[in-house]
Amino acid sequence: MILDEIIERTKKRVEKLPVTFPEPDSFRHASLEAAIRSAQKKNPVIAEIKCASPSGGVIRRNVDMAMMAGVLADGGCVGISVLTEPYFFGGSGTDIARVKEAVSVPVLRKDFVIDMRQIVETRSLGADAVLLIAAVLKDRLPVFVNAVYDAGLEPLVETHNAGEIELALATKTQMIGINNRDLSTMTIDRSTTRNLSEKVRSAGRLVISESGMRSADDIRELRPYCDAFLIGSSIMADKRPDKKLEEFVCA
Repeated sequence: MILDEIIERTKKRVEKLPVTFPEPDSFRHASLEAAIRSAQKKNPVIAEIKCASPSGGVIRRNVDMAMMAGVLADGGCVGISVLTEPYFFGGSGTDIARVKEAVSVPVLRKDFVIDMRQIVETRSLGADAVLLIAAVLKDRLPVFVNAVYDAGLEPLVETHNAGEIELALATKTQMIGINNRDLSTMTIDRSTTRNLSEKVRSAGRLVISESGMRSADDIRELRPYCDAFLIGSSIMADKRPDKKLEEFVCA
């Protein structure tokens, strides 16, 4: 299973991390939760800078992180997600700093967090929020959520099924992502958001629909069931990422 391979590689990466990290220079926190809650009229989209993926291979080559971040921020996104996993997604932790320096919108670090050192590292890199995957952390999720808040960051907890929703709701996280992609098979089913969102929203938490949005019709289909969208491949694969983002934001 591809997720198992990613986690094994991540364990080897984490083994090399130091125990402590320096504080980021002139850190300014921007709240992703607040950006989503305050969005008016247009669709709140977290635009993801993703150069490659296990399912799609290389998506976009030679990406200038600062320039791309500026294009996406100008395109109206409420935040920018940066994939920092190097082996399967072509990312790097240094990409966070380049993006953060270029824009004022919140920056989400998207990686496979399995060790507390990665949370401290995330703050040091300058991100505002970090992805935590319920399927990966399982019973350790509440401790990691608390650690993220203690670090002055915001957690976005990713789920895919009812059991993971229950796990996420048992934590303090205010943002719960529903991934339409099954990480065990890499297949996409947008009905996942429709089927799981009600319990999250009734608890007063934000629902972020992840994966599978390819057109304005997809946004209109899912808009009644979520508070924001996290979209990467469709934007990054387009010849005009700014125009593709605008299509989603204005759908």
